[in-house]
Amino acid sequence: MSGFYRTRCVQIILTEQGYHIGNYGLSFFIVPGSTDHDHVPPKKPVLQKSLSLKRELGLFEITLSGVGIILGAGIYVLIGQGAALSGNALWLAFIISAIIAVFTCMSYAELSSMFPKAGAEYEYVVHAFSKRLAFIVGFLVLLSGILAAATVSLGFAGYLFNMTRIPVLISAVALIIVLTLVLGYGVRETAWIAIISTFIEVSGLAIIIAVGIPSWGSVDYFEMPHGISGLFAASALIFFAYQGFESMVKFSEETRSPETTVPKALILALAISVIIYILVAISAVSVLGWKDLGASDAPFADIAAGTAGPGAAILISVIALFATGNTVLMSMYASSRILYGMAGSRVLPRWFSMVHATRRTPLSAILLCSFLSMVFVFSGDIAFVANVTNFTLFITFIVINGAVIALRFRTPQVSRPFRIPFTIRKIPVIPVLGIFLCIFLLLQQEWSVLVLGAVLISAGIIFAYIKNPP
Repeated sequence: MSGFYRTRCVQIILTEQGYHIGNYGLSFFIVPGSTDHDHVPPKKPVLQKSLSLKRELGLFEITLSGVGIILGAGIYVLIGQGAALSGNALWLAFIISAIIAVFTCMSYAELSSMFPKAGAEYEYVVHAFSKRLAFIVGFLVLLSGILAAATVSLGFAGYLFNMTRIPVLISAVALIIVLTLVLGYGVRETAWIAIISTFIEVSGLAIIIAVGIPSWGSVDYFEMPHGISGLFAASALIFFAYQGFESMVKFSEETRSPETTVPKALILALAISVIIYILVAISAVSVLGWKDLGASDAPFADIAAGTAGPGAAILISVIALFATGNTVLMSMYASSRILYGMAGSRVLPRWFSMVHATRRTPLSAILLCSFLSMVFVFSGDIAFVANVTNFTLFITFIVINGAVIALRFRTPQVSRPFRIPFTIRKIPVIPVLGIFLCIFLLLQQEWSVLVLGAVLISAGIIFAYIKNPP
């Protein structure tokens, strides 16, 4: 038979072969398709709470995975819309966004060296402020990752539709399912797929830089059709292209010597990405000019087609599939790890902290994040959702920068393998600047983004008070 025996069970453990049921020292193992007389010994559970994640990653894997996270869908999708706002000064918009990203990156580096946990933002804010605020921040980070995965999977499906005519919804859901299997199989496999995709992404951007070099100097790189306000609006939008560096700290519990490895990888990955972005922006406006770039639905493909022919456009489109797919993979990875971390801290159901017995991956958390990404696969256009994601990130970064300042006073004795330089009267200057710049870019958002962002924060506050009543 297949099913459960009626008994006073106190524990049911899912395994690869069936269900292991415990009852005060009595144990039955029921295999689907077996008979009442079959006897099968208990098997090792698939999911266990006592297991830790496997530490297999080093500086090379973390840095290249981080570059792959950052060089994702943002640059391939949003560069045209950024050019429409900033004009030929697009490169300057990337620099402004980079400065803000660097300041907050330094804060993440110090905090990750102090608390190398997969829960990341939640762990940092708990130690600096309170569980309630930490829950809100963790909720926003979790939600932004899920929404980003859903949105970018639609971007992937859009590229694939243009090439194969496979329906968008089918492609988006199929991508999420395939990447769920990858995430569940193992972190090393996930990291190597991310690394391979990163090399492919970078090669695509290298092509854009190379075909644009002959045209360098052909335009006025300070032309701003909408003035300074347009430049700042472009910076606020383009910040989405840098989102992802904060996800690197979720590798902490699967990294060797995370206290020093993760901070180094954060800085290296962001530095590499900034240089590539600036060169790509200069090449893009040099070839097409800001007007044509801003009007294009596939700016990189148009750049390649205009300089190297239709074959190059197809190649860039294929590379874009790897770029968007990699972004979805890393967004789902980050979301599952913060869910795992929050569950491990017992602010979410402990079931989500269970780890696969053989693969040592947080399978329960991965499955929930994948399911929610499928639910949100119908979430609106990518520019709007990118700005909503930016909203949640700006709020999160304000709190994270504040956490660095607070911990300098609350726990000065705690070891900091990486310490942010430049301090005035015990106050680290860089996190302070990070807070003000995040607020500045937050105010550049449209009212519709601010309203939806406020709704999401309100939802987080409600859940926080339910979970942690006064």
